[in-house]
Amino acid sequence: MTSTLLRGRLLSFNRAPQSLTDAGSYTYETNGGLLIEDGRIVARGAYAEIKAKAPAETIEIDHRPHLILPGLIDTHLHFPQMQVIASYAANLLEWLNTYTFPEECRFVERAHAERIATHFYDELIRHGTTTAVAYCSVHKASGDAYFAEALRRNMRMVGGKVMMDRNAPQGLLDTPEMGYDETRAVIAEWHGKGRNHVAITPRFAITSTPEQMEAAATLAREFPDLHIQTHLSENHAEIAFTCELYPEAIDYTDIYARYGLLGRKSLFGHCIHLSEREADAMSEAGAVAVHCPTSNLFLGSGLFPLKAFARREKPVRIGVATDIGGGSSYSMLRTMDEAYKIQQLLGERLNPLDSYYHMTLGNAEALSLADRIGTLDPGTDADLVVLDAAATPAMALKMEVVKTLPEELFLLQTMGDDRAVAETYVAGKAVKTAL
Repeated sequence: MTSTLLRGRLLSFNRAPQSLTDAGSYTYETNGGLLIEDGRIVARGAYAEIKAKAPAETIEIDHRPHLILPGLIDTHLHFPQMQVIASYAANLLEWLNTYTFPEECRFVERAHAERIATHFYDELIRHGTTTAVAYCSVHKASGDAYFAEALRRNMRMVGGKVMMDRNAPQGLLDTPEMGYDETRAVIAEWHGKGRNHVAITPRFAITSTPEQMEAAATLAREFPDLHIQTHLSENHAEIAFTCELYPEAIDYTDIYARYGLLGRKSLFGHCIHLSEREADAMSEAGAVAVHCPTSNLFLGSGLFPLKAFARREKPVRIGVATDIGGGSSYSMLRTMDEAYKIQQLLGERLNPLDSYYHMTLGNAEALSLADRIGTLDPGTDADLVVLDAAATPAMALKMEVVKTLPEELFLLQTMGDDRAVAETYVAGKAVKTAL
């Protein structure tokens, strides 16, 4: 058995912070030790205490003065859109039709899917992301490439072959039967293999006929423990078109509810323009609204009411995400910097404790995976990120006047990117420096 002892400043959240001064919401060790065996955390605490428990042959790695946190978690992005990022368009539907759909057609080719998968996981690791929830393309080959690469790297990943049978180019269409059969095949081949989690993935109601939504509903009944991911209420034109396609529904959210796709493991990207009825329905079902700030700003979709959702009488569960390639950065630090600005525009405050909670434990809770990821608790997977708040000359200069942990976290969020990620650990193995 190989043991590794990491030394550094340890930060892990216990619950959602109630304020910037809520020290009880997190555990912070200024000279901490993290003992790892066989890919899991076995002990956490003061360095001297953990050092005394470590086996004699333990390998020790000193990350002082850096911060060691749980690996960052991204709850919504698109694996086939790496070469779509930074594409100029006026709005969501133009962007999909002009750039995204043509690019995703290329993923019928297994070699292309495998090449992009390698780059995709490299970027996640470079930016300190150890778990992500991704849409593949409609082609089974894309799902195979995605999960095979996750297995090779031993990463805990969620993803799904997209189901879509209308309102897209011919090369991106399946049928209700094909979507069902190929999703079942992906589940059989990849779910639970290594650390893989397969998600049922109808892209959104615009691109699925009622027959295909019925197929998705059947999958949800047959595999009730799987995640479900789709899109909801990203912009006004999308909402209007969707409701035209499903005139019997009360509203956009009701479409998914009618097909049994609204539940605690359902992840809905965007959710910017929900009505009060829709927010109540989301809350009652325990479904997750996933905030994608850089994408929402880039496509001009709107401002997500994160704080308003959280303080409702019926609060809505929240995830945060990059939404590559509508999103403009792979970095969860950059993502939360833009989330902060959106709340500012709404007259709200998103403090740095909130941000780091959302990137770690909050997103793990959104995925119903907090027993495995999102904290530094003993028994959980040793997926970690090491952050350097003095990674660039400008950051180092600012650090000269930083006095508190929240100030340091805010500096990392405001000025940090992949350069601030000193190391990324996946199941106890240092992987960034190995790239």
